[in-house]
Amino acid sequence: MIVPFESLKGKIGAFRSTDGGATWSKEFSVSKIRFHPNSGGLRTSPLPSAEIDADGNVYVAWEDCRFEPKCTANDIVFSTSGDGVNWSAVQRIPIDTVGSGVDHFIPGLAVDPATPATPASGAHLALTYYFYPNGACTVATCRLDVGFVSSPNGGATWSASTPLAGPMSLTDIAATSQGPMVGDYISTSFNGTGTAATVFPIGKPHAGSVFDEGMWAPTTPLPVASAAQATRHASSAGTARGRGVGAAHHAIRRR
Repeated sequence: MIVPFESLKGKIGAFRSTDGGATWSKEFSVSKIRFHPNSGGLRTSPLPSAEIDADGNVYVAWEDCRFEPKCTANDIVFSTSGDGVNWSAVQRIPIDTVGSGVDHFIPGLAVDPATPATPASGAHLALTYYFYPNGACTVATCRLDVGFVSSPNGGATWSASTPLAGPMSLTDIAATSQGPMVGDYISTSFNGTGTAATVFPIGKPHAGSVFDEGMWAPTTPLPVASAAQATRHASSAGTARGRGVGAAHHAIRRR
């Protein structure tokens, strides 16, 4: 058992149990965090999202700005481990190009438990996330969207982004003492058929003090991109190579 978490020491850590949870190890370091507070004051932090493949490899993703010039926006990044002790170099998921100004946050990572890291085809990954198309915005001008990307080979390459919902105004999202909130985290899960399902809040335009913010999901499960479609390379240097397939809108319905 391996449990990644956001440490108060400014890093992603993990601890593990080799006896079914009877005892637990000390904290092992996954990576230091570099975090850019979003411009609209949305309630979020680098809380990790993690799942495991058929070979027992753990994948953990979080929001991080290390690959962006002057750390002015967050990417979604990830690291992997086979034992919870030794972790791979952090890689950037190439949703948008470096320096695009798009701010990404609140990832929900899924790993298909039926797919192994080997053979070369690799584990199937699916990621739902929120983003501002223009990260240099204010509470009045920020527009919040939900996107989806996938990888057929353990994160080596990724699909182009598919928009799922938005844009939403921050004034249509319920306010908290820590800013407008769509949840500190979301989840994406594989459903046993090789496709992914996700649920996320959407704030719709409202009048008065009663919000119209509900939980929504795609009308159909989301497929993992083929190897030919997943042409955007993850990189520990932050670069994105290749061109992805065109994005297609998915209808959504209230749960």
